[in-house]
Amino acid sequence: MFRLRLGTRGSRLALWQADWVAREMHRFHPTLQIEMKVIKTQGDKILDVALSKIGDKGLFTKEIENELLAGEIDLAVHSMKDLPTILPSGLIAGAVLPRENPQDVLISSQGFNLETLPRGGRIGTSSLRRIAQMKALRPDLRPVDLRGNLETRLKKMEDQKLDGIILAYAGVKRLGFDACITQMIDTHVILPAVSQGAVVAEVRATDQDTRKLIAPINDQATDAATRAERALLRELEGGCQVPIAALAQVRGDRLQLRAMVASLDGENVIRDSQDGEIDRAEDIGRNLAKRMLDRGAAQILSEIRRLGD
Repeated sequence: MFRLRLGTRGSRLALWQADWVAREMHRFHPTLQIEMKVIKTQGDKILDVALSKIGDKGLFTKEIENELLAGEIDLAVHSMKDLPTILPSGLIAGAVLPRENPQDVLISSQGFNLETLPRGGRIGTSSLRRIAQMKALRPDLRPVDLRGNLETRLKKMEDQKLDGIILAYAGVKRLGFDACITQMIDTHVILPAVSQGAVVAEVRATDQDTRKLIAPINDQATDAATRAERALLRELEGGCQVPIAALAQVRGDRLQLRAMVASLDGENVIRDSQDGEIDRAEDIGRNLAKRMLDRGAAQILSEIRRLGD
């Protein structure tokens, strides 16, 4: 009987995702034994600083990937939006599970939506992507840095008397807090983070046994969509400190990718889209990124990085 060691972060959402991967694998391999190992990451340890001020991607994955490379675990499960666009040598995305609705949501204990929020309203979020798009819509709104798990953020909203908080729908739904949602935010208003709502199983490239075991749980549409989005992000050289958003949608054998790059104040926003055949997913991402860079995204990103130096 084959035994698989699965590594994950210890948050409720991370454990939900790891359990989902295990359940899906048991559908195809009923006798498979799966052991879970909780691994604490740098992002779990630093909770009082905005992610944009800590560093780049890898904050929630590096320690888990190190154990995977060392052979301490056979499989790592991540929220795909946490996964760096360039993986450590020797690791690959072995399977991407079906994507949850990638939209952002507004939760407001006072029942506000983005249009009815009071002038100067205080909105909890630590995402530069959300802040830039929010300011493009409502320059008067004031972002308040907010980190922690879902329950922590909901409590902070009440304790700090915030007018609302913006979160990813996927996490809210997976943890059973759907009833708290005040507004599903249209993706034409706030475009999601790259790979938002997707869960990935990462493996060693040389581990053929594990790669075969997880192959059946890969969702081809989600895999193609996230490859297009991640190719765009890689070409833009974006990370946590840069307001970049993207969403690819698959219809039949066609893929449409929409993307956004914005200045931190939301005053300069570049939006663009491109579609093509699904088997050219990464080319679509790279080509769209290059076109956006030519249209002014390069200058926006350069100015943001200069501010961070």
